[in-house]
Order: sequence, then structure tokens, then C-alpha cells
Amino acid sequence: MRIVKEAEIRRNEILDAAEELFGQKGFDGTSTGDILGKVGIARGTLYYHFKSKEDIMDALIERTNANILGAAQHIAADKSIPVIDRILRVVMALNISGGGGSSTEIMEHIHKPQNALMHQKIQKAIISGVPPILTPIICEGIEQGIFNTQYPYECMEMVVIYANTIFDDDMVEMTDEVRMSRILAFISNVERLLGAESGSLMSVMQMFGYGDGARDDDGE
Repeated sequence: MRIVKEAEIRRNEILDAAEELFGQKGFDGTSTGDILGKVGIARGTLYYHFKSKEDIMDALIERTNANILGAAQHIAADKSIPVIDRILRVVMALNISGGGGSSTEIMEHIHKPQNALMHQKIQKAIISGVPPILTPIICEGIEQGIFNTQYPYECMEMVVIYANTIFDDDMVEMTDEVRMSRILAFISNVERLLGAESGSLMSVMQMFGYGDGARDDDGE
């Protein structure tokens, strides 16, 4: 049991070093030699845990996914936060593309054409992991009379799949004007899906970087 624990500690040390170096020098600019020097281990030790630099990036993505979903679950469980605010915070906690350093490097790496399989892994993790986190919050909203739907899980699944596809810059290219139109349509249709009052989810605009989302049809 002690050996397993020591191996896990060493593995995380390698990942921590790689994550820092990828953030500083980029994935392509970091060599396995850089990682060896940072951790202070022999090449054989590195290859005992990881087959290649790409394998290290894969493990970093998996660890990042786990950390992000864990943070989102923690927020989702905090019933002291109002339902709509909690949904917004959960969704924003899931956004790793807006961060700096290593998270940005990870996202840039997976969006390269040669890493399509890695991108698919991320999407699969989001589609399978996010609806179960959001569904209990929607059920609370139903109990409170904020939402009215018989299919809370299915609604969240549809929302996540649509958002994960349409707002992925690699999947759909949009001008700022078209993007704004898509966002407003997205929010309006989510309100309909959930049976929510029109305009009640406009605060979701925050997650797209548009302030508090408070604007009327005249754009005021």
C-alpha cells in the first residue's frame, strides 16, 4: 500500500511540474528534459509513469476535468445560494478556457487539429458530467416554482450539448453580432425548456462576458 501511495505522489509531482512548465513555455516549447530537471528525477522514472509528453498532457486534462467537476459539485450542493445564482456559478466554474497560464495552454493544445481525439474526450466528460450536477438545482427550482418541467435531466442534457457545440469556437465560427444573437436565443429557449419566466435567466449573460445581462429589446 505504501508503494502505491509513493507512486501516486511521484506521478502528481510530474504533473505539477509539467503543468507549470506548459503554462510558462507552452506545450511545444517544453521538453521531457525540462520536466525531468524540474522534478529532479531520472528519465526511467518519468517513463515508468508516463509514456510520452502527450501522455502527460492527457493526464493533466483528466486531472483538470476532475478538479473542475469537483468544484462545480461543491457549488451545486450549497443550498444557501439562490437557485439561478447557483446555476450561473456552476456554469462559470466549469469554464476553464477563460483562465490563464496552464489552463489556457491545455485548451490551446486540445484545440489543435491533431488533437481531435483529446477534444472529443473533453466534450464527452462535459456531456456526461455536467447534467447530473445541474439537475438537482433544477429540481429545487421546480419545487420553488421558478421552473416548470417534467424532464429536468433531459433539459440540462440538451442545454449542455447545444452550448458545448455552438459556443465552441472550433465548431462554429461567428461574428460578434451573430454570437450575441445566438446567446440571446439560447437564453430565451432555455427559459422555455425549463418553463421559467421570460427574462428570468438573463443573468446567464455574465458567463459570456456581457455584464449582468440586464438589457431590453432596445439594447439598454
